[in-house]
Amino acid sequence: MFGSSGEVFVYNKTKETFLAFRVNIADSGLGRLIGLLGRRSLRPDSGVWLFPANAIHTIGMMFSFDVVMIDKDFKVVSVKELVRPFRVILPKLRAESVIELPAHTIFRSRTEVGDELVIDRYEARKIPKPDGAGKVDEVAHGEQTFAAKQVHG
Repeated sequence: MFGSSGEVFVYNKTKETFLAFRVNIADSGLGRLIGLLGRRSLRPDSGVWLFPANAIHTIGMMFSFDVVMIDKDFKVVSVKELVRPFRVILPKLRAESVIELPAHTIFRSRTEVGDELVIDRYEARKIPKPDGAGKVDEVAHGEQTFAAKQVHG
């Protein structure tokens, strides 16, 4: 889907809120197995996206965190807040992947079952514009485009 390296952001399109800006992708067997093991905490605005996955365990974890399960269309099918260490989250049949996020992320973003998420990479791309007076450079970030007017002196 996105490859096994890099980070993505997670945006709740339904609620118009961000869940996280720096989510690591775990799409290999080893990456999913390791997940959050060995970490003492999650940085704010970070997380781990496990796919394919429809269940998780927190055996060996050292902290509580939030869990969002999504289907193939990025619709939320389950939310679990403050999942404590040494727990097992049973499989959700409709879930295709799992996002592990810092505690209280679900509450802050108001995410709930049925919400649609957007998961994408940060990719700045220059969009060429015709030359002219007051040249405008546009840079696209994900699905949004930002324009910055250049002033020549």
